[in-house]
Amino acid sequence: MNKNEFIKRRKKLCKRLEDQSFALFASGEAKHKSLDQNFKYFPERNFYYLTGLKREKFVLLLAKNKLANLEYVFIEEPSDFATKWLGKRMTKEEVSEISGIDIKHIHYLKDFDEFLGNNLLLDSRKLILDRVPEYIYLDLYRTKYMKKPISLEYFGKVIKNYPELKIKDANIIVSDMRRIKSKLEIEEIKQAIEYTKKGIYAILDYAKPKINERELEATFEYNIKLTGSSGMAFDTIVASGKNATVLHYIENNQTINDNELVLLDLGAYSNEYPGDISRTFPVNGKFSKKQAELYQMVLDVNKATIKKIKPGIYIKELNDFAKDQLAEGMIKLNMIKEKSEISKYYYHGVSHYLGLDVHDVGTYSKQLEPGVILTIEPGIYIEEEKIGIRIEDNILVTENGYENLSEDIIKEINDIEEFMSK
Repeated sequence: MNKNEFIKRRKKLCKRLEDQSFALFASGEAKHKSLDQNFKYFPERNFYYLTGLKREKFVLLLAKNKLANLEYVFIEEPSDFATKWLGKRMTKEEVSEISGIDIKHIHYLKDFDEFLGNNLLLDSRKLILDRVPEYIYLDLYRTKYMKKPISLEYFGKVIKNYPELKIKDANIIVSDMRRIKSKLEIEEIKQAIEYTKKGIYAILDYAKPKINERELEATFEYNIKLTGSSGMAFDTIVASGKNATVLHYIENNQTINDNELVLLDLGAYSNEYPGDISRTFPVNGKFSKKQAELYQMVLDVNKATIKKIKPGIYIKELNDFAKDQLAEGMIKLNMIKEKSEISKYYYHGVSHYLGLDVHDVGTYSKQLEPGVILTIEPGIYIEEEKIGIRIEDNILVTENGYENLSEDIIKEINDIEEFMSK
């Protein structure tokens, strides 16, 4: 992605910061896995969004005064030891070329504490702001499993040494920015969907009765990487029969019986941007009458909900509409008698944002705007019938309505059966 993209994002963020304030973002570190192993490093999303940098233990510092926005990044210092054990470290020149930050403002991480004190927080002639700042912006995002945001721990020394600073949440601002995708982000997600499509078609081509779910997962991963993707955007779901009634089934270790449907929920990366697609198909290539009736009902709701998308509506409206349509469909199929019973067979929302995170950030209290990308994924899950069906597309909100970014991935019954018959 062009460095000008990251320059524009930082400028946009700084416009929303208080004057005489500064913000800190960390790139994160690989999490410990077992003994001397770590999990694969995954760039902290807000840091990557603002810099384009994908390396551990970096720190971005943004400072704002009345006249200018100031940008600094602190990186690991290259060493022979690190090069031999971990690979080549990024140079200042490389960091500058990717991020667009002036090379004169790129320092080594070992100098961070001294720089902060001498140039920003102490009463010194070297202050880069007009006065000592009152506010510090940190990424205060946390999941329900975190006792406190990671940044409070990572920058704990700064908070402890300068207790007079008032902490503000930078994540609220960046999340709102990330909700609206740029043209370059849209192109990355389109490419991710194209990789995902090729993986899905490889599965449809390879699938047959008595195959194991893990073989289809491996087929997907192999083919998306073969065509250029860096890998799977999340744990692939290959759920056959009753397994498909479990929303986040990821064991992928069961033999697929001859008459079963297979629910796929999967996505490939293009750089750091994912696709997120669900398709459901019969492993033997032919829908039974009951499977076809239920599948067509879900497909009709998928298409009808997509047609509702336009600027000015709320995701809640899409959720309510899809749930109501699924209930009507189940009543027509004599599966339920009243709409209130639908919750037994449909127990998730129809949509979420898609971006740097598969379930991307951004408030759901705002109306849809051009540039938002969201999923539409109605489903029906009937445990007693061993049938789970979900059909998910990735939709871009446009000025006049929507664009289905995944419309080229087959989902009509006749198209799926014809493809698999070959």
